[in-house]
Amino acid sequence: QVQLVESGGGLVQAGGSLRLSCAASGRTFSRYTMGWFRQAPGKEREFVAAISWSGSSRYYADSVKGRFTISRDNAKNTVYLQMNSLKPEDTAVYYCAATRTPYYNDYHAPMLDEYGYWGQGTQVTVYS
Repeated sequence: QVQLVESGGGLVQAGGSLRLSCAASGRTFSRYTMGWFRQAPGKEREFVAAISWSGSSRYYADSVKGRFTISRDNAKNTVYLQMNSLKPEDTAVYYCAATRTPYYNDYHAPMLDEYGYWGQGTQVTVYS
């Protein structure tokens, strides 16, 4: 079992930065591929970024590539999402997630339904 708690959301002006954190419980955090998703009002949840359990592979949605960076610190059981050059269209609730199974392959990012553990979400609001 993995329990996830996000933090770091808030209100920021366009062009600004935020750093989201996701703290995971359990001693097996390092075995799981972690992802960040977001959901804006009236829209479906969408993929933002993922990082493999080993940390060797990172994946990004085209909409955030070059602006967002995902990282993990297995010693702290924490995954981060550094968000720079924020835009109003980045406004959403951001969720972190862990794959259902450990040691997910490094060849591609997991699909939405391959994540089995979710945090409660943290609101990010970007104003112009």
